[in-house]
Amino acid sequence: MLISESSVFSPGEEGVYSNVAMRGRHADAYSMYKRGTRDYINAYDKEPGSVRSLNGVSKEIGNPSWKRSFLYILVASLASFLYGYHLGVINETLESISNDLHFNGNTMAEGLVVSICLGGGFLGSTFSGLIVDRVGFRRAFQLCALPMIIGSSMSATAKNLWGMLLGRLFVGTGMGLGPTLATLYVTEVSPAYVRGTYGSFTQIATSLGLMSSLLIGFPAKETEGWWRICFWVSAVPAALLALFMEFSPESPHWLFKKGRAADAEAAFEKLLGGPYVKGAMAELSKSERGGEAETVKLSELLFGHHRKVVFIGSTLFALQQLSGINSVFFFSSTVFKSAGVSSQSANICVGIANFLGSFAALLLMDKLGRKVLLIGSFSGMIVAMGLQAASASSLVSSSNEVYLSVGGMLLLNA
Repeated sequence: MLISESSVFSPGEEGVYSNVAMRGRHADAYSMYKRGTRDYINAYDKEPGSVRSLNGVSKEIGNPSWKRSFLYILVASLASFLYGYHLGVINETLESISNDLHFNGNTMAEGLVVSICLGGGFLGSTFSGLIVDRVGFRRAFQLCALPMIIGSSMSATAKNLWGMLLGRLFVGTGMGLGPTLATLYVTEVSPAYVRGTYGSFTQIATSLGLMSSLLIGFPAKETEGWWRICFWVSAVPAALLALFMEFSPESPHWLFKKGRAADAEAAFEKLLGGPYVKGAMAELSKSERGGEAETVKLSELLFGHHRKVVFIGSTLFALQQLSGINSVFFFSSTVFKSAGVSSQSANICVGIANFLGSFAALLLMDKLGRKVLLIGSFSGMIVAMGLQAASASSLVSSSNEVYLSVGGMLLLNA
């Protein structure tokens, strides 16, 4: 599968097959796919100059240029940017929204405005796999952008609490789709040697979205109706995502699974370059054959020999959420204000800490590997939660309580 094909981004190259030859080869490749994957691999192996490679990385001709897929990664990362923006947009604006829509002091209503988008996110993430399997990544991204545009418009024009809640619910649906689509799309279109680095782009985009929402929201408490501008602004990157996806290549993996081998070749040519198409297609054919042999049912994931991997992955996500990180994104202004700290200065620090953590992952992902970074990340979370607990104990003086609490929050956010 999770996060349709002409491109305005990718230039032509010398050495790319002629249109006539490519069309003929596409037809042969498609018919071979229908006869079976094994024949398809053999056909590629027998071609002159064919090189076995992983995602187009060849020992003879080196790595494909990262520049060819870079713009498409940026486009996909807009989904993560929107996710971060909508996480933080309510932070600085909640007080103004509650005053204008007449539910100030109603903690239940304020909590619903914040959390209802997570309910929409649950719906979006639940059906994200089904959607991308049916329509592909390009159309799924556009479907992700649509509720974000509609929901942002509804929130910006809301006249009462119910209008705001409905708009946030729509936005949440797109938030549930976006990050999953972005992560999977980046994985499937990136050259293998920069896949970890490109994978960090989605988290950096989330951090930039969060910082943008906090910065744009600063005038909300002084300028009447500014919170409506904050919601209107978010419709712009959503519209750009829907537009630019029309010119981005579909995932070659999805195309190949659908029996569209010719289109998968064309997508690889855009992403990697002509010299790498044969090797990438042979490797894709081989991996798909192995994937079909290892197809498992949902019950086997939960109770079979894969259950340990599923349990560990799910537990890591659960621990991340139980750390309270979302409360930082939603309520840091309120928390810092109650501690006597300027909310604007504190929120800038929150955004910077989140960005620095993401940037460190970008630099270290391909050097240290995911396991080392996960261990380091969760070790930092333990220290952060320890600082938070210590600040609430009687062992710490009141003068140091604020420093420990704020320091723990910033470390947790990083």
